[in-house]
Formats: sequence, structure tokens, C-alpha cells
Amino acid sequence: MSKTAPAGEIRDVDFADELGQRYLSYALSTIMARSLPDVRDGLKPVHRRLLFAMRQLKLDPRSGYKKCARVVGDVIGKFHPHGDVAVYEALVRLAQDFAQRYPLIDGQGNFGNIDGDNAAAMRYTESRLTTVAEALLEGIDENAVDFRPTYDGEGEEPVVLPSRFPNLLANGAAGIAVGMATAIPPHNVGELCDALAHLIENPKCAPEELVQFVKGPDFPTGGVLVEAEETIRQAYATGRGSFRLRARWRKDALSHGLYQVVITEIPYQVKKSSLIEKIATLLEEKKLPLLADVRDESAEEVRIVLEPKSRNVVPEVLMESLFRATELETRVPLNMNVLDAAGVPRVMNLKEALQAFLDHRRAVLQRRTQFRLAEIARRIEILRGQMIVYLNLDEVIRIIREEDDPKAVMQKRWKLTDLQVEAILNLRLRALRKLEEIAIKKELKELETESADLEGLLASTRRQWRAIGKEIAATKKEFDGPRRTEIGAPPQAVIVPVEALVERENVTVVCSEKGWIRTVKGHNVQPEELKYKEGDSGRFILPVETTDKIAVFASNGRFYTIPVEKLPGGRGHGEPLRLMIDLPNEHDVVALFPWRAERKLLVASSDGRGFIVASEEVLAQTRAGKQILNLGQGARAVVCVPVEGDAVALLGENRKMLVVKLEEIPEMSRGRGVILQKFKDGGLADAKMVTLAEGLLVRQGEVRTRLEADLGPWLGARASAGRMAPKEIVRSGRF
Repeated sequence: MSKTAPAGEIRDVDFADELGQRYLSYALSTIMARSLPDVRDGLKPVHRRLLFAMRQLKLDPRSGYKKCARVVGDVIGKFHPHGDVAVYEALVRLAQDFAQRYPLIDGQGNFGNIDGDNAAAMRYTESRLTTVAEALLEGIDENAVDFRPTYDGEGEEPVVLPSRFPNLLANGAAGIAVGMATAIPPHNVGELCDALAHLIENPKCAPEELVQFVKGPDFPTGGVLVEAEETIRQAYATGRGSFRLRARWRKDALSHGLYQVVITEIPYQVKKSSLIEKIATLLEEKKLPLLADVRDESAEEVRIVLEPKSRNVVPEVLMESLFRATELETRVPLNMNVLDAAGVPRVMNLKEALQAFLDHRRAVLQRRTQFRLAEIARRIEILRGQMIVYLNLDEVIRIIREEDDPKAVMQKRWKLTDLQVEAILNLRLRALRKLEEIAIKKELKELETESADLEGLLASTRRQWRAIGKEIAATKKEFDGPRRTEIGAPPQAVIVPVEALVERENVTVVCSEKGWIRTVKGHNVQPEELKYKEGDSGRFILPVETTDKIAVFASNGRFYTIPVEKLPGGRGHGEPLRLMIDLPNEHDVVALFPWRAERKLLVASSDGRGFIVASEEVLAQTRAGKQILNLGQGARAVVCVPVEGDAVALLGENRKMLVVKLEEIPEMSRGRGVILQKFKDGGLADAKMVTLAEGLLVRQGEVRTRLEADLGPWLGARASAGRMAPKEIVRSGRF
């Protein structure tokens, strides 16, 4: 019984080596046949196959349209064995005038829009080539480029297109391969042609020189390029960089001094619907306080209307806040990573990319010239054979009528080639007129003159570059148009105040004796209208704004900071303050006030020690707060007052008052401080800032007050004991 032979060769290989080899093959396939464009025609294989298939279907600009499904079917059936959806998406993009600066496909039907809506299904849409695509294909039947077998070997496809149009830079390209990517924005073809002409005349020019012609990208959706000239020059010199692109806008005046901002062009590849949705979301979240409303009034042209909050809003400040927060300003990358003529991926600068296009055009010119010379030689050969017919007409007729093999006889008699004999045998009788003989002699002379001229062209490099220069001039004349993207100056620094970026709202912070805290809208809050839990009452009522921070000073000598926006709203009784900060149960709140950066504070403990501290030092970033006042054994923090006036009145638990000038109290960032008032019994109870020239205002009961104008009796040096306070203060024990 014979053994069955193995189906294939089985080899033992290292798994890691084989995996690396397979991944390398995949990476190279992605780079070469999918993601990176060819520097010569600026196309990826799928785009090249689309244009070639449409040419075979005779979908030139002067013919009718055909269904896109027919085109996609031909492409995936003959050239591109991939999914029909991907091929159709590539076709759609080539037809979108907002995606391509110079569309290669003329579409009929719904091909999507700038809002980001998808195109209709391929069975509904129709397409044909544009004149730009025709220029890319010009000369493809004249042996201008190499062909290779298709994937199934049944046909041939071009390796690259002849490309009379500088498509790589004119339409740009984008793609992500394995380990590399390309991002080339579109440019104005008139500027590119000027740069090509300059490069022909000055082949040794520096890449920076070409920036005087190619001033920057020219996007199909317009916009304003606000990149610095030096940055643009550097990007083109290296082939890498980015460009800052802004929407184009104008201010439209309305009645009664009002105005509105109208956006007429948005940045390239930004979806209008998503942009408006983003602005509306930020508006709803109150992150665009200068903006009142946004409306989309677009029809054929983009028209986005922005209404400012008031007539006093500066339009430049409004737009600057939108540029920072939305895609009304974007950065467009430049990474000229392309396949060169040898199929090697590399990053080229502007000069190298333009030179590669010129070298390709020269190779195409030479090949088309050689093709034409071969055609002329063939035609001359036929015409010379036909001249023999006219010189020996009767003999030729006799041979054809009488000989069994007239072809062999004529070849032997007049030393004719197969081509000449076949042409003679295919002549019609009506062509044997005298006038035809004259026409042949004339054509023969013209062809010999043209042949000599073409041979001279092939022999002269100077004449070849001159011919390419004329081609470029003709291309510019045919396709040039005004620049759509304005080259603007880099924007001046517009200072956007904080209030322009954050919604500010007046609220009142209410904190009870038992530490329940909440906010109430507005500043016109009447204390008697506020309600508290049973057995609780009000302690702190602070008018603030939602952008403020609240500073809390506790009896443990620590400061805590809470943003007002994180405090609970006015409904109910609020929440316990201890849940928002890590305040131990044995300590309570000494002071609650709005944090102000420019303010200084006097802090003191019950043992009579204290100092002045800047507000920047007390700002806490965590729930645990920041220890500022260090306490002695058994002491507690009891005082935190803003520094005002020129002195501080100190009151002890023994009812003695001391007035100390502020200049005697040091400013510190943390510590125990210095002795402010000395006590034999008890400690510090209260403190109040005063101006010596104005005196001390003392309360008398609930309503009445009395001014203690002369503070001389209590004015003393720091660390003194002081003397008995006025009776009103003695009675209450507080200022």
C-alpha cells in the first residue's frame, strides 16, 4: 500500500523570524500599494486604477455619465481586488469639491456635503472624468509610462500616470501606513507652475526661494492662513511642519448699534454640523459667556451667524475665545512622505517634490517622442513602399492579377518589407489616382521634417526643458484660478480676560452656625428670609461670584479652599461643610470669606501669637488644606481678619484691649508668629483692623454704634498687656 505524498513542503522555522518576515511583507504592502502616494502623479494605486478604469469606459469630460456602480465594478473586477465600499469612498472623495482643490471626477447626484453627510449609494450616483484627470492621463497610449500585469494576469495597468498636472501638491494627499504617514495639504496650481518654471530656469536654487511662489497651502474651503512666514519657509525646506488655519469671518452691523459675526469659510476638513454642535454645547455649558446664540443659515455657501451677548463685546475678543475653544482654528500638518521614482518612501522638501515631477515629465516627454518617432518611421516606410506602386503601377497590377504569391514576387522584385507589401496589397483602387501620389510625397516630406525635429529634441537637453516649460505654461493657463485661502498675518496677541472664558454669576454663600453651607442666586438676599434646620441659625452670609473661591480658616490653624461652583445650590439647607474639607471634629470654622489674591490676612491664636500672611500663601489645592498657623500646646486659632488701615485692635478674654501698629507685626508664610498681646490669665478673644485717625467703631446693642475716636490710651507696643476696653466691648466680650 503506497503512502500519499504530502500536499506541500513542510519546513521547521523559527516562529519569531517568520512572524517578523510576514509582518514586514504586510508593512511593505501597506506602504507601497495602499497608503503613500507616488511623487510623480500624486496618486495612490486605488485612485490611479479608478481613473484608468474610467478612461477605458470612455468617460471623458465630453461624454455622458455612467453609474458609479459600473465604475466600481470594473475597478474591483479588473484592477483592485478589494471591497467595493472602500473603492466607492475613494471615488466619492475625488469628486468632492470641498475635499479636492481640483476634483478629478465629475459627479452627478449626491456626493456628500461639508456637513459630513455621506454620499448616496453607488447605484444612484453617476460620474465621469474631469479635464484635470484627462491631463493626468494625457499620453498614456503613447508608451509614456510603464505598464504591469493586473492581479489576475489578464490585463495591464499603468505603474504611474503621465501626469501633465502637478497633482501631488495641487490636490494633496493623506494616508497612514505601518510606521509612517503622509499629510500634504492642497496648493494653488498657478503658484506651483510658477515655482516649476523658476526651478527649470534655476535648477540649483535653494528650497526657500520657491516659497516666494508657493506662498502656502490653498484649501478648497478657503479660510485664512495665519502662520508666520518663517515657519512656512521652514516647513517647505524640511518637508515637515504645520500650518495654522482660521475660519474667515466678518462683522455685520445691525440697527441700534448691534452687530453679528458671520462666518463665511471654515477650516479644511472640518465638518460644519459638528462645529456648530460643538459651539452650541459650549454655549449650553456656559463656557462661551460672550456669545448669546449661534445659527446655521448656510445654503449653497457657508453662513454661520454668531450673536454676541451685548453690543459692548469686542468682535476680536469674541472670535479669539471661539478660536481657542473650537475648530474655527485648526492646525493642518505637512509631512511630505512619498514614494520616489524608485518606489522608495522618503520625506521630500518642496524643491525635491517639484524636481521629481519635472524629472517625470522629462521622462514622459522622451518616451512620447520616441513613440512618435517609431510611428513616423513606420509611416515613412509604408509611404515609400506606396511610392513604388505609383512608379510601377502597371507591373504591380499585373503581379497581383497573375502571380500565385504576389507578396513574395513584389518583395523580391523591389526589395520591399512585409509592412510595405501588406500596405500595397491593402490599397483601394480609388487611391491609385495622381492626386494621391502628390499627397503621399507631401506627407512624406512633412514626416521627414518632423522626424528630424524630434531627433533633435531627443539630442538636446535644453530643448527638452524648454518644451516642458511650455507644457507648464499651458497647464497654468488652463487650470489656474484665484487663490481661495487668504495669506494673513500672524494674529496679534489678543488678551482674552478670564470673564470672557468663564460664565460669571452673582450668588450668595450662606453658612449656618452648625456648618451647613449652600449658595443662593443673586446678591439681594435678606437674612430674615433665609431658613435653617431646626435649632440652627445663620453665621456667614457672603456675596460672591461663581468664579470665586471661598477660603475657610479653622481653629486648627489650617486654611481650606473651595470653588464656589462646587458648593450646593440654594434648594434645601445645603450640605455640611465638613464633607467638603478634611476638618477634624474637635475643630470648628473661625472665618469664612472670598479668597482674593491681592489681600493680606492677620491670623492669630488663643495664646496671643500671630502674624500677617499673603493670600497666595494660604491657597490650598487639596481637601486636607494647608497648615499656616502653628499652635502651641492647648492653643487654638481664633482670629483671621483682612489687613486694612494702619493698626489692629486686640481684645483678650480678660477684657483688656491693646492697639498695635501694623508695622510692628511681621509678614510670614507660616509658623507660630510673634506675641501680639501678653496675657496673665486667659487668651486672645478677638481682633479688628482700625485706622488710628478715624478711631474704633463700637457697637451698642443690636442697632446703635459709638465711635471711640481717641485710641491713644490703648495704643502700645506689641506684646504689651493693654488696658481695660470700653464698657460696651467689656459687656459683649467681642468687637
